[in-house]
Amino acid sequence: MGAKNLHLEHLEDEIINQGIDGGRGAINFLQGLRDMLKGNSNSSVNMTVKWDGAPAIFCGQHPETNQFFVAKKSLFNKEPKFYTSEHEIKNADELSGALKEKFLTSFQCLSKLSWNTIMQGDLMYTNDKKMQKIDGKSFVTFQPNTIMYAVDINSDLGKEIANSKMGIVFHTTYTGSTIEDLGASFGANISKLGNSKDVWIDDATYKDVSGKGSMTAKETLTLTQELSKTGKAFHGIKKKDLDKFQKIQEEIGKKGAGASYKTYCNTLIRGGSFNPTYKGYMEHFESYWRDKVVAKVKTEKTKQIKQEIGEQLYNELRSLKNMITNLTSFMGHLVVAKQLIINALNRVKSIGTFKKTANGFEVVNPEGYVAIDKTGSAVKLVDRMEFAFNNFTAQKSWDK
Repeated sequence: MGAKNLHLEHLEDEIINQGIDGGRGAINFLQGLRDMLKGNSNSSVNMTVKWDGAPAIFCGQHPETNQFFVAKKSLFNKEPKFYTSEHEIKNADELSGALKEKFLTSFQCLSKLSWNTIMQGDLMYTNDKKMQKIDGKSFVTFQPNTIMYAVDINSDLGKEIANSKMGIVFHTTYTGSTIEDLGASFGANISKLGNSKDVWIDDATYKDVSGKGSMTAKETLTLTQELSKTGKAFHGIKKKDLDKFQKIQEEIGKKGAGASYKTYCNTLIRGGSFNPTYKGYMEHFESYWRDKVVAKVKTEKTKQIKQEIGEQLYNELRSLKNMITNLTSFMGHLVVAKQLIINALNRVKSIGTFKKTANGFEVVNPEGYVAIDKTGSAVKLVDRMEFAFNNFTAQKSWDK
């Protein structure tokens, strides 16, 4: 039975989350994607596009009552919360005014389709799509979150979206005899839902509609070389050392989470350059512990205790210098390899993606992709530096 699809991890974090198996799996994912982009039909990795939609919508046929329902992630609460009528949505205190409108429209439109399962999707728009000119050309646009999507108003797709009341992209299917037993599988077969002019529906499957999604021979060679460097660094990581590192990270999380290796990596990403090093992490740990953990306590006795804990953790990390050096090299090369794949995938866009700035519109890439292997495991492929920058600098549709 699959797990609830509430959170996906970034590919480069899998070695931190899952240890040696996670690191090996990350390399296998990228090798599979390289083969897919080379046109290898035996590839065991599938690809879906990660849409920047909001909120997440769960909907379909209740497994016990057969009633149609819509829900938020609270569907998986200890006491599941879902809506089977317009009356329930209108009287839902937990839904804000804007969210109430979105769920009401979703219920009205999606209930017209043919349901015999449950799907999860990203809501793209309800009553908030717009007609706009970009570089003198007319588009129908919608901006559910950071990225604004734009479709030529004169295209068939543009006309379909303009005439619809809502748009949603489904990416996950759930099966089970009860809500509590639901298991997730990535992918969504929308072909049996039927059609309604009120709803624009798509699945998230990656579609190379232009033939530009494959990699050139030079790109494939560069990627293979980068994966070779990734593999070399990976072989320098001993399981017992990585296991010890993970335990130290768990201890750091309890006593000063900001000093963790993941926080160090996130700091680099927010800074716009991902080049982790042993020296960089040790400096991050030392400065965070000094300035944020020790400095914030008031009594000298407690300061002394915190300082001694920090010194012990620092010395334990220092004993793993060779492993951490290989770990940072592994992650650095893995991110470069991942970016080469993302660059190839980004060449194909059936819908334009932009961010709104104070000076107009700037073309950006999609949020990212989800890679799914033959076992059903899935990870995110996201240019975290670009998306973090866009998220920080873009003017949201609700900005004044």
